[in-house]
Amino acid sequence: MASETYHQNKTFSAINYAEKELSGREFDQCTFQNVDFSNCNIQNCIFSDCVLEDCNLSLAKFKNTGLSSVKFKNCKLLGVDFNPVRDFSFSVSFDNCILDYASFIRKKLRNTIFKKCRLQEASFMESDLTGSVFADCDLTRTTFNNTILNEADFTSAYNFSIDPEKNKMKKAKFSVAGLPGLIEKYNLVIVD
Repeated sequence: MASETYHQNKTFSAINYAEKELSGREFDQCTFQNVDFSNCNIQNCIFSDCVLEDCNLSLAKFKNTGLSSVKFKNCKLLGVDFNPVRDFSFSVSFDNCILDYASFIRKKLRNTIFKKCRLQEASFMESDLTGSVFADCDLTRTTFNNTILNEADFTSAYNFSIDPEKNKMKKAKFSVAGLPGLIEKYNLVIVD
């Protein structure tokens, strides 16, 4: 990647940034294709209106980095901690991504789209997911605790366990098939 600090309308392809540092860069309307950011230290950067496609960001470390209107498509984000990402204008979407063990603790994720994603053992504790959509997502052992889920859409999500007594869920949407995930703690047997 060039050493300049500001990049606009550029495409970055097949770059290996694994276990390296990316610092003090700004990317505006850029596309990243097949870039390996695994174990990369990404600090003091800004990504605005960017698309990351077929990228590996597993265990990438974000520090004081801005993600504004960033779309992740077919990306691997195993164990990514989004907590250190700047809160100001934080806006992301995920399409067909692997987000196992990702942490979104205390993040504001209003109207975020998760489409065909695997979010096994991810954490949304104390997050605001108002109006967010989990379309065809696997939420096995994902944690929702003291989370705002008002108007969130789980109608096609599966393998979730959400305690309505520990989360705000006004007007959240669920399918009939998803109801066992809401009453799991009661250890009831449901027969149809």
